[in-house]
Amino acid sequence: MLSTVDLELALDIAESAARAAGALIRRAYRLPRHIEDKGVNDLVTDTDRVSETLIVRLLQTALPTCNIAGEEKGMRPTQPDAPLTWWIDPLDGTTNFVHGVPHFSVSIGAVDPQDNILAGVVYDPLFDECFRAGRGLGATCNGDPVHVSTRSRLSDSLAASGFPTDLRAEGNNTAEWSAFVPHCQGMSRMGSAALDLCYVAMGRFDLYWESGLATWDMLAGVAILQEAGGRVTRYGGEPLNIHQRGELVASNGLVHDEAMGVLASVRREGKGAR
Repeated sequence: MLSTVDLELALDIAESAARAAGALIRRAYRLPRHIEDKGVNDLVTDTDRVSETLIVRLLQTALPTCNIAGEEKGMRPTQPDAPLTWWIDPLDGTTNFVHGVPHFSVSIGAVDPQDNILAGVVYDPLFDECFRAGRGLGATCNGDPVHVSTRSRLSDSLAASGFPTDLRAEGNNTAEWSAFVPHCQGMSRMGSAALDLCYVAMGRFDLYWESGLATWDMLAGVAILQEAGGRVTRYGGEPLNIHQRGELVASNGLVHDEAMGVLASVRREGKGAR
């Protein structure tokens, strides 16, 4: 595992790469875009690809012994002795970007050879907010420490979630969403999983849940949330597996058990994600 000094250096490099990609995205935001479907409603733009290429180049140049996996091009050649593997989402919130909604991010997270979560950087290029965390180093936003909220009841909480790209699919989160509505003070669907996790980390949201997320969607945000004092599990309380597309529930820790109770009620009725 990297030393603390090395981890801080790696975070500095990842933040620089995220900010560089963010500047590129910011310029592209008001320009015409070429859009393709990777699947049903699963959009990708030229900006996604160019952003990933830039991040990969910057990380490989500064940290040539590390492995890199990106959403658009997959895993680069594996180095068995690599101290870190970086997982990149070059534009988390592509649908928002395509529709001109100013809420998306660059997400870069890292694990060690045993898949322990070590670091995360999430950058919002339009609001110029950079969230980052390293194991044992705490979590920050633009250098200022962040911590989860202290709300202890769902009835006082602002909850967030997301939906799959194919809204017609079975288990599309509508049952879970409906179940939470009468229990929470407010509900939010923002469209960037990485930023949702960061918002829980700094107390803007108290709870976030979603299913079907890929490693690059959640890794950086989970790193930041955990260092901010939050809790992350599967819906039933089982440990999160970052490589398993499945369930994620993230909270300030205080409303976690109550939230899992709501999710369990959906399962008992035979509804919800499978």
